Amino acid sequence: MRDLRERLELQPHDLRRRLDPATLPFQTTAEVPPVKTTIGQPRAAEAIAFALEVDAKGFHLYAAGSPGAGRESTVLAAVRAFAEARPTPPDWVHVYNFAEADCPRAFSMPAGEGRGLVKAMTSFVEAAQREISRAFEGEDYARRREQSLAAVNARRAELLAALRAFAQEREFSLEMTPSGVATIPLRNGEPMPQEVFDQLTPEARAQLEQRGAQVQAEVGAYRRGMRQIDKEAQQRITALDQEVALAAASPLIAELREQYGDQPNVLLFLEQIQGDLPEHLEDFLMAAEARQAKHVDDAAEARRHRERLARYEVNLLIDNSAITGAPVVLERNPTYYNLIGRLEYRPVMGTMVTDFRQIKPGALHRANGGFLILHALDVMRNPFAWEGLKRALMSGEMVIENPGEQGASLPTTRPRPEPIPLDVKVILIGPAGLYKTLHQIDVEFPELFGVKAEFAPDMDWNEENLASYSAFLSLVVQDRGLLHFDRSAVARIVEHGARLRDHQRKLTTRFLDIARLAVEASHWAGKAGREYVLADDVDAAIAKQERRRNLAEEQTREVIADGTVMIDTEGARVAQINGVSVLNVGDYSFGQPSRVTARVSVGRGAVQSIEREIALSGPIHSKGFMILTGYLQAQYAQDWPLSLGATITFEQSYGGIDGDSASTTELYALLSALSGLPLNQGIAVTGAVNQHGQVQAVGGVTRKIEGFYDVCRERGLTGGQGVIVPTANVKNLMLKDEVVEAVGAGRFHVWATSHVDEGIELLMDRPAGQPAAEGSFPEGTVHRLVQDRLRQYAERMRAFGPAWPGGADFGNDGQPQLT
Repeated sequence: MRDLRERLELQPHDLRRRLDPATLPFQTTAEVPPVKTTIGQPRAAEAIAFALEVDAKGFHLYAAGSPGAGRESTVLAAVRAFAEARPTPPDWVHVYNFAEADCPRAFSMPAGEGRGLVKAMTSFVEAAQREISRAFEGEDYARRREQSLAAVNARRAELLAALRAFAQEREFSLEMTPSGVATIPLRNGEPMPQEVFDQLTPEARAQLEQRGAQVQAEVGAYRRGMRQIDKEAQQRITALDQEVALAAASPLIAELREQYGDQPNVLLFLEQIQGDLPEHLEDFLMAAEARQAKHVDDAAEARRHRERLARYEVNLLIDNSAITGAPVVLERNPTYYNLIGRLEYRPVMGTMVTDFRQIKPGALHRANGGFLILHALDVMRNPFAWEGLKRALMSGEMVIENPGEQGASLPTTRPRPEPIPLDVKVILIGPAGLYKTLHQIDVEFPELFGVKAEFAPDMDWNEENLASYSAFLSLVVQDRGLLHFDRSAVARIVEHGARLRDHQRKLTTRFLDIARLAVEASHWAGKAGREYVLADDVDAAIAKQERRRNLAEEQTREVIADGTVMIDTEGARVAQINGVSVLNVGDYSFGQPSRVTARVSVGRGAVQSIEREIALSGPIHSKGFMILTGYLQAQYAQDWPLSLGATITFEQSYGGIDGDSASTTELYALLSALSGLPLNQGIAVTGAVNQHGQVQAVGGVTRKIEGFYDVCRERGLTGGQGVIVPTANVKNLMLKDEVVEAVGAGRFHVWATSHVDEGIELLMDRPAGQPAAEGSFPEGTVHRLVQDRLRQYAERMRAFGPAWPGGADFGNDGQPQLT
């Protein structure tokens, strides 16, 4: 057994990989140029480059990986560098649609010219008000108006003179009143008194009424003629006013036409204004007078006229005058409206109104012609945002609409802007699990996001990546104003990067953690008054981090130390063994020993997990348990049935458990119960077993060893304590210096096994035994004791026969017969 222990025991150099600072080609990071490119992610960088270069529909990018791996910074750096060489996209404006008022027109202009058009149209409206008012106030307008109305006024006079003559012939006079034309009968050229009228004979009165009716008929004809003349006069005045207004505004429009002669959409807009302006002269005149309006009613009327003149203004939706190359937009709050755009409302005279000027762009508009970067989880959390984004990408156009209208009982009237063509590359940043989920449940997702850039959680520990780590630290020092790092400190940070990945040949690419450690190490170096950060400062930062996070670990050790949670670290017990698991409390994980016990009896070949029976174990743990049964059947039940009843449990475990890392532990407890041999309580075990008895790798071995070491240290190290781990996990060991030193001093041990037989001999201090050709094991070996016990169980089962609940009857050939 001693030879086996020595052969399987790991040496200090196996437990942690170290970096000799002397091998680094610098003294401090002051000599190292800061990194300029993404490090440790060649696969992701290639995918990003491909997604940016390919110009085809459906090749949007999903950057998958864990937070802190530099996904956003990598994507931003790559996209910005690529966008610099791309053409700057045009500006986009909305204008009033004179043909269909509730569908504002949208058109593009060369980058930077949209702002000029806004100013030009604002100046045009102001100048038009001024020039039109001046034109109507001049003597020329008064003269032309008088000339235009001269013929009309002459016709009015002629018509009135004819009416008076007609009435005079019939002895009537006419009087013009506010309510119309009054007819008055005459007597000897004077108005007839009422008493004279009353004395008229019936015949005379009838004649008078007959003449009066003739005059009234002529008055009606006169009124109709006057209305026609007034209409003609108004038409003449309107035509004159329009002519004068156009004459005043035409030079202004001509200037705009000359300025934007190469812009067909602007020319069409100006043409529509020229046709619409004569119809709204009152708005120009009243808006001009509004500047002097002091009365409340006058001011309100002036506002209404100014609102109507707003139809000649321009809403600059997208202004690309300040950018070079293609736009790169990172939207951190991707609500539906922030993505798709919105139509805002403003209060006017106690009510909420809107028009084309209230159309506001979304991130898609700002990124049009360039790149839009979004965090996938943020998009998913916002109602309608994901569906709106997909709709825009699938249709290739942006439509601004209110999603709430779909659930409204009645449709509402609001502007419906023309769709804008969409040409954008979208980059989603999110976890790999979300990418997988979307691929499975969203049929449109694979069609849209055809490129995946997967950020690896680690990179190889080699010379190239060591140089990259040093360059990254130099960048952090430069960006955050830290003290430079001595090469001993760099070496310690590299080792910590390997510890974070639990791997001697890998370094973490979660540079957020590395940057935070660098900041803290610089802080402690500064407090110590150092010029450079040393290895001791890095160690202090790591210790302080753990101190802030390990309250749960300390509380767990306390309840073990005071006996509340029963863990033996000395002696030997039958069917009792220490397993180790890893607990995660968010930003910190630690190892915790757990007592595993087994009980056996005659039974029906069932090995039960108490945790599984009460639904406290996950499917992987249940799988590991079924593997135990397979191992027992293959190892011991080839010539007789496995007549075993067994229960295994984690004592004082009150939460859910999962994983198969305890399957070797459970097997050792079960074999101890069957053989009657005690297990060394100073040795904890982790590892998964397959049906052939081979020990397989598990996760968290570093934390598991340290967790059991801490408990043994609290109780006092005896020199015989240690942990058994799978041989396949040796490369994952990055133990603390304290544990490595304890192993080097012989106060603690770590053994690596590749088969359960090796663990059996370490734990029970007895040979496991190799089967002979006929399948039996040598006397006194562990497997022989187990084999004998299981044969006894089978014979007892046979003796009971059908009387055993659910049992079996054995025939003359010794084989069971189901009853």
